[in-house]
Amino acid sequence: MPELPEVETVRRGLEPVFTGSGLALVELRRGNLRFPFPPGFAARLAGRRVEALKRRAKYLVGALDDGETLIMHLGMSGSFRIEADAPEGIYHRAASTKAAHDHVVFHFASGASVTYNDPRRFGFMLLIPRAELSEHPLFAGLGVEPLGPELTPQRLAEELRGRKAPLKAALLDQRIIAGLGNIYVCEAMHRSHLSPLRAAGTLVDAKGKPKRGLVELVAAIKQVLGEAIEAGGSSLRDHRQTDGSLGYFQHSFRVYDREDAPCPTPGCRGHVSRVVQSGRSTFFCRECQK
Repeated sequence: MPELPEVETVRRGLEPVFTGSGLALVELRRGNLRFPFPPGFAARLAGRRVEALKRRAKYLVGALDDGETLIMHLGMSGSFRIEADAPEGIYHRAASTKAAHDHVVFHFASGASVTYNDPRRFGFMLLIPRAELSEHPLFAGLGVEPLGPELTPQRLAEELRGRKAPLKAALLDQRIIAGLGNIYVCEAMHRSHLSPLRAAGTLVDAKGKPKRGLVELVAAIKQVLGEAIEAGGSSLRDHRQTDGSLGYFQHSFRVYDREDAPCPTPGCRGHVSRVVQSGRSTFFCRECQK
């Protein structure tokens, strides 16, 4: 499933089209994706204007001019294709263009169109009144945004204090940090030299203050996510940018999917290990991550 940088990359690609013109027509080529479309979905969008396209965790959130909110989730294989020429790049490969997988087409008054393609159909789209958004089951329990100012060492210390769960499990808890996923948790823990196996609460002192490792972890989370966004995300399996090109950040992974490779930390003689935690692969160095 695409992680936060991939979703943010898609948001940035879609924003100029979605917020630059009103919706003239929306085509639904099937009645459902993961869930059925809301009643009257296409008709309720026709003639509307997207005032802003934002991201909350891994959701694309479009604020409409009538007070409703368009929620879009990519699922495992969803992608958006803007009908325009895309420059070829060294890692360029077009997203799926099979008509059978083109499920939604947004036609804009500007003449542009955006097609949502999803072979596995695990994505979904909803319409939610803006006033009810924060209480909706999808959003009510979400934690802070990892790239926002609310994520500070002290805030994270308050969340982790007394927790005996492994650090990685705590970081993947969406009630603590929204949108942080497996790949970037592994990368951030390696940068801050913290073991994914240690108890999360050990990063907080007796007074509830963050220890040095926790301060470094927060900085590493923001750094690795920022770098991945600028690189266009990580193109694992089905992810593509809106121009059809691949992201680049997977070529910069330090530990993720690098089992048995030498640890890239300068001076470290360890190798990258892989363990399974809660059904997910964790990659880390046992020598320099403590």
